[in-house]
Order: sequence, then C-alpha cells, then structure tokens
Amino acid sequence: MKKISILGSTGSIGTQALDIVSKYPERFQVVGLAANDNVQLLAQQIKKFRPEIVAICNESKIELLKETVASLDYSPILLTGEVGVTEVACYGDSESVVTGIVGCAGLLPTIAAIEAGKNIALANKETLIAGGPVVLPLVEKHGVKLLPADSEHSAIFQCLQGVSPEALRRIILTASGGAFLDWPVEKLHFVTVDDAIKHPNWSMGRKITVDSATLMNKGLEVIEAHYLFGLDYKNIDIVIHPQSIIHSLVELQDTSVLAQLGWPNMRLPLLYSLSWPERIYTDWEQLDLIKAGSLTFWEPDYQKYPCMQLAYAAGRAGGVMPAVLNAANEQAVAFFLEKKITFLDIPKLIEIVCGRFTNHNTLTPTLEEILETDRWAREAVVQAFQELAKGDKIMFIK
Repeated sequence: MKKISILGSTGSIGTQALDIVSKYPERFQVVGLAANDNVQLLAQQIKKFRPEIVAICNESKIELLKETVASLDYSPILLTGEVGVTEVACYGDSESVVTGIVGCAGLLPTIAAIEAGKNIALANKETLIAGGPVVLPLVEKHGVKLLPADSEHSAIFQCLQGVSPEALRRIILTASGGAFLDWPVEKLHFVTVDDAIKHPNWSMGRKITVDSATLMNKGLEVIEAHYLFGLDYKNIDIVIHPQSIIHSLVELQDTSVLAQLGWPNMRLPLLYSLSWPERIYTDWEQLDLIKAGSLTFWEPDYQKYPCMQLAYAAGRAGGVMPAVLNAANEQAVAFFLEKKITFLDIPKLIEIVCGRFTNHNTLTPTLEEILETDRWAREAVVQAFQELAKGDKIMFIK
C-alpha cells in the first residue's frame, strides 16, 4: 500500500490519478488532497477517498467546503490558501505527491514536498522550467525521486530504464501538432478560443490545450527534458507525429533508437510514476498496431509555431530566462482565454517580454530571484498588452 497526496485533485491530472486509486485500492491510499476552488467535486473526493488533510486554495470557498463535508462520519483537517496547499504537500507519511497544479503555482508546494522527503510524480512542467536550478539540487540533497507523470517525459524515462547515463545521445519529443495541425498559417488569424481548446487526441485542461495549439507545450517540454535527463539543447529534437502513438524516443550512442508506444491515455504515465519501479497489470485497451494503422512524422513548421523557437532560445540562455518565458506564456494564454487578445498575439507578447528582460547576471538563481522574475514577467505582459491595445509600435516576431 503506497500512500499518496494529490495537488490539483479536481483538475485533469488529479481526477485521473484518483481514477487509478479507485482501480487499485489495495495498492494506493490517499493521504491528502488539494484543489483550487471546485468545492462540489472536492467534497465528493473527500467522501470517497477519506483523506487526512484537505486544502482548497480559494480562501472564499472554505466555509462552503466545511458545510458540504459537515455530515461525514470523520473530520479531515481542512485548510485554505497557498499555505494550506503547501501543508498538504509536505503532510504526514505520504510517500509520493502528484503535482497536478497548473502553472508556476505548483513550484512552492513541490519544493515543500521535496524538502519533506516525498517522491514527486511530476505533472507540473513549471517546477523544472521555472525552478530547475533550485529544484534539482534539492532533489539530490533530500534523496527523493522525481518521476515524470506526463506522457512524453514518462516515455523517455521508460526507455532509459536499464540504460547507463553515458549511453544517451539524443532525445526526440513527439508532438501531435495540436488543434491546428491541418490549418494553413493564414487561417490562424481567425482562431477562436473554442477552436484552440479542442485537442484532436488528448483530453487536457484549457491552458495546456492552448499550449499544445501553439506548440509552446513542446518547447516547455524541451526545457524540462534538459533538466530531467541532462542533455544539451542541441541534442533534444521535436518531431510532429499526429497519431500520438509513439510518445517519445531516445537515441543511444550506437544510433539505436528506443520508443515507447501506446494509445493516448494520461493514466498510463501517471500509473507508472506512482508504481515505479513496478509494472502493474491493467485491463486497459491494448495497443493494436493494425488498428493504429500508419504512423507518420514530419518536421515542425517554425513559422507556424514560433513558440518553439522562443523556448529553445530561453533554455539556451539559462538562468531565470526559462522562468520569464513560462510566466509570460501563462499570462498571455490567460489573456487569450479571456478573449482579450488573438491567438497570434500569444507569441508576440512572449517575445516582447523576453526581449525586455535584461537581468542575466546569474545562471544559478535563488528561489527568491525566480519568484521575483516570475512576478516581473507577468507584469511585463500586462504592460505589453496595454501597448498592443493602444496600437503603440512595438517589436513583433518577423
């Protein structure tokens, strides 16, 4: 029986992680749950999984949550705010923490879990993208495991089981191409929010689905792969694979290439991140290559997907620049989802903010410097948005 806590329990990652717990109650026990503001779903999860501690980030919802669970025959610890979420992350005797919180908000709770000696089932990209220079030394210091729970990095991790670190030559990240794979560049001027949140293969949250449409998610995964597996950016490639059957590949020093295949299903990498090093039998649909049919690949169009180039550039710059990129992307995507900017304005705003950042003095930033950079970048996006709205002349992507 492995005891786990789940951050972001009412989101896409959290609900799928709890589906796994439901399927294997003899293997997993929920110690803590943390959610943003979905009181009704969180209350249902409390009733079903009976965690010892629960946090709801939205402080205005705590009284409603208390009322909703008042009739239960047990009394979990109920907390609120970011402090409450962090308390769940480091609480008690949970062995693993699933980090399903979206965005940079997941960084501090993840650090708290690492410092408390918890293994991390990492579904929050920003933990490494923004916080890699701080997080990796803490992982080593506290002797915990950082196990990728997203599809691409889980695929790489699975391929590397039994492979010596020196044998790895190249990583190949596969990308579905997102919602606009078949759209010509000229048509992207007319993209709506509804268009951008319809992924052809995966069921994900709104923000990450937009990232998939811009292919920023793949650029962020390049940075995350650099931190997870230690390769230089010149040895991390992206290839478009519309079928999403091959989830990523590794090339070894002798040019052998290993791949991990499966139907598009987030439960599999989540399960492996929780059960590693074991393999648990499932009755999920087995991969049928005849049914899958042809598997196709092509080079990504960098004119159509400029966010990838921005991500590579930020990664190579190092230091806090990935944090600038990440925060700028989060804020720009939020503006798009609020219908304040167009789809093509997302990379424009990101490039403007990255270009305006001038504090490149340290390649080994502190946590405080990362958080301050994150705040600066979000404010810089707001300023650039205001300039864009007024029609001021500012530098856009050529």
